[in-house]
Amino acid sequence: MSSYVGRFAPSPTGPLHFGSLIAALASYLDAKHHDGLWLLRIEDLDPPRELTSAPKQIMSQLRACGLHWDQEVLFQHSRLDAYQVYLDKLSAVTYPCVCPRNPGVYAGTCRMRTFSQTKTPYAIRLKTHNEPIEIADLFLGKQIFDNDLGDFIIKRKDGLFAYQLAVVIDDVYQKINHVIRGADLLESTPRQIVIAQRLNLPIPVYGHIRLAVNPSGQKLSKQSHAIEIDTSSPMDLLRQALIALGQDTHNRASTVTRLLTSAVRSWDRTLLPRAPFIFAGN
Repeated sequence: MSSYVGRFAPSPTGPLHFGSLIAALASYLDAKHHDGLWLLRIEDLDPPRELTSAPKQIMSQLRACGLHWDQEVLFQHSRLDAYQVYLDKLSAVTYPCVCPRNPGVYAGTCRMRTFSQTKTPYAIRLKTHNEPIEIADLFLGKQIFDNDLGDFIIKRKDGLFAYQLAVVIDDVYQKINHVIRGADLLESTPRQIVIAQRLNLPIPVYGHIRLAVNPSGQKLSKQSHAIEIDTSSPMDLLRQALIALGQDTHNRASTVTRLLTSAVRSWDRTLLPRAPFIFAGN
């Protein structure tokens, strides 16, 4: 069994766009270059935002690009009982919060509130600390998070488990020890580390790749109306993704399999650019 286990974990809010493909390819190449396993997880924790057709579309797009995962696909909706078990383990460092959701750092208004005294619907927040968190990012180098994270939500007021909690639990369950993902998730990393620390769980190695943006500088996403990838020409698509990752495009390769085999062999972490990749096709 390989000691390296990586993953690609899209949310099924729609089909893959080019930014998603870059993240998928980077995680795949890094895992396979290190003789590792590459797993697929569908992070379907937010039904109001999801499309029922998206998981099948995502898997079809990955297969068309030759990105075949090891082991069975994990769907987060099947893991709710496990999340509750770990949430219960955090009871000493959590509290109910009735405040409206706010994108800023939470002020701790409800920190002294108890579950027994709270009858109205509430979110559950994790108590955090002000100690710096440091990670050795594979691509960005040392990253120090020294700002107060605020007590963040790990279960929402509508009863849905928060991404930050679920991803930590599932990474442990799947034995994920390398997380290669977009730089837009860098700010989530210290929160996930805090959860892992509170639960005495192993912390994976992180690597955050640069984002793909449209000509206006917006991150490719559903919100910026990013178009889904066209897998009718997977060779061209993969080569464009390799360019975005600063890698050799292996123009002599005649099939998807040969292209990926060569790309795995020549994968070089040191070549990944840090500046955003401008995707004119969006």
